[in-house]
Amino acid sequence: MARILVVEDEQSLNDLVARLLRHEGHAVLQAFDGEAALIEIRARPPELIILDWMLPKLDGPTVASRVREAGLLTPIIMLTARAEESDLILGLEAGADEYVTKPFRNRELIARVRAHLRRQGLHQEAIAESVSENPPASAQAIRVGPIEINIDDRAAFLHGEELDLTPKEFDLLALFAQYPGRAFSRDYLLERVWGDEVFVNDRTVDTNVQRLRKKLGEAAEMIRTVWGVGYKLQRDS
Repeated sequence: MARILVVEDEQSLNDLVARLLRHEGHAVLQAFDGEAALIEIRARPPELIILDWMLPKLDGPTVASRVREAGLLTPIIMLTARAEESDLILGLEAGADEYVTKPFRNRELIARVRAHLRRQGLHQEAIAESVSENPPASAQAIRVGPIEINIDDRAAFLHGEELDLTPKEFDLLALFAQYPGRAFSRDYLLERVWGDEVFVNDRTVDTNVQRLRKKLGEAAEMIRTVWGVGYKLQRDS
């Protein structure tokens, strides 16, 4: 299941696309103008965006461009009634990954969505394989800036002072510190840290990261939010 944002000002079409996606098992957010879309994206980046070209307030290419300027890598499928090559190139240059021309077949749109989500899944699998195949140089004692972690003792220190962390907070920090600079998706963190536990979701990750940041004080800025992905520990504070 993915979190998908549908941005389309025509209510009936927006609802139709939302129903199709929900039937596929996805969580769907809806926006009806460009400004509302950006607010949704900034509040909680989706895993895929279906974006109409002609929108009130901000058009599709402008939204796509601002999303990319913010560093969001989420796939964007642009819906457009424009068939001119120059217009299509403009949309792609603005940041769209591909376009679907209106009127479109429902099966075609769903196939495009599945393809992009499949690629995203393969990307996360590649991250997981990289982590397992490239263990940190020292798994016992790790230091990143003012943070030091002793894996065997399950102890974390900030400027030499031991941090009072919950088991999950420690697991998150240890994973980040072992691979500084690497961005981890929320889905991967849920699988790696929480495993098969029930009653957990993306918000579980966000809440634990917020608590961890609070305990890190001034060093909290080292844990960076990566738009459209999740979190990473920046090497330099």
